[in-house]
Amino acid sequence: MGLNALTGSRVRERRLALGLRQADVARGAGISASYLNLIEHNRRRVAGEVLTRLARTLAVEPEALAEGSEGALAVSLRAAAGEDGGAEVERLEEFAGRFPGWAGVTAGLQRRVEGLERAVAALSDRIAHDPHLSLALHEVLSAVSSVRSTSAILAETEDIEPEWRARFHANLHDDSERLARGAEALVAYLDGSEQERAGGGVASPEEEVDGWLAARGWHLAEVEAGGDGAAAIAALSSGAARDLARAHVMQAQADVAALPLAPFRAALARLGPDPLVLAAELGGDVVQVMRRLATLPGAPEGLVICDAAGALIFRKPAEGFQPPRLGAACALWPLFAALARPMAPLEARLEMTGRGGRRFLARAWCQTRHPGGFGGVEVRAAAMLLVPEPAAGGGPRALRVGPTCRICTERDCPARRETSILSEAPGLRG
Repeated sequence: MGLNALTGSRVRERRLALGLRQADVARGAGISASYLNLIEHNRRRVAGEVLTRLARTLAVEPEALAEGSEGALAVSLRAAAGEDGGAEVERLEEFAGRFPGWAGVTAGLQRRVEGLERAVAALSDRIAHDPHLSLALHEVLSAVSSVRSTSAILAETEDIEPEWRARFHANLHDDSERLARGAEALVAYLDGSEQERAGGGVASPEEEVDGWLAARGWHLAEVEAGGDGAAAIAALSSGAARDLARAHVMQAQADVAALPLAPFRAALARLGPDPLVLAAELGGDVVQVMRRLATLPGAPEGLVICDAAGALIFRKPAEGFQPPRLGAACALWPLFAALARPMAPLEARLEMTGRGGRRFLARAWCQTRHPGGFGGVEVRAAAMLLVPEPAAGGGPRALRVGPTCRICTERDCPARRETSILSEAPGLRG
């Protein structure tokens, strides 16, 4: 990986863009704040493990810090090339050097495609499984039926008394207003951005809480400092969302108490990010360690947690991995295999389907509880931590998985439940 004199400047720009303090980034990278200050002013060259830890803390690829826009451009161009073998990937640097304008356009189109694929995934998930969408559609259809019924009576009956005609007109006006409101809400629900829904628009309580956590980088600094997050929770618009947020804060408080930040960071720098090793060293349970790893400031890891029925109860995305908000996830995820093997570690390398699919090291663990003692039921919950791997090809063979069947392009998948809506999927090619 080539380095140049501007690596420190890129570190500083990325830190400021994330709104992080030097002290926070220095702790995350396991270095002193004074050393980071020298790096940011390009007075110390940085490479190797320190650069990797800085990139991890800043949620960016090390190449983007070491090589700048050229490195990020190369990553986007490799993703645009895909896996069909039609592009001369080995001549990528030559292409970018000879035709920088076209290279930038191609990389921009690739990022646009990735954004559209995420939008398709969200809308597909919503249309197929969202109960709130069903209620919105029911409201629109009910209002349409009422308008049609009242209009038919007025059109087909000539001798209606004036008093009854006025009542029908009033009903028609009220139903028309209801139809307009329902249509506006439906359009906002389907067409609004994730930020609008998270910010108090039409959203389920789970979506509202996910947006609330995402806006904080999935790290509750007020809880880390010993607070209860009451002021932040009060800003949520629905009572159900506030209840979910309180439950999340209580869980975060328990994680902070069991795994204080300073000892956790020290153990992480010394032992590495293996959840089992960290749990054995620090005394916390494995799922707690996974939550702490995924919710550190700027952490690039993704994390999903499910209950014994396979329903996702926690969804932190990672770049290149967007878990479904609703409906069933990919049956090939190690998360679900872990449910059948409680207290046994599972590790696998995953590659997301689609163009430019990212690779992850997935570590899954199922934990059991017996809140009622020997005579009670067993409660299981499984967690899967997704650690991003370098974008370059090669390496160990990876299991190809998708977020959910409806938007997965993997052909001949033995676990497919339903046909994909994407044109590249089995049975849908022209």
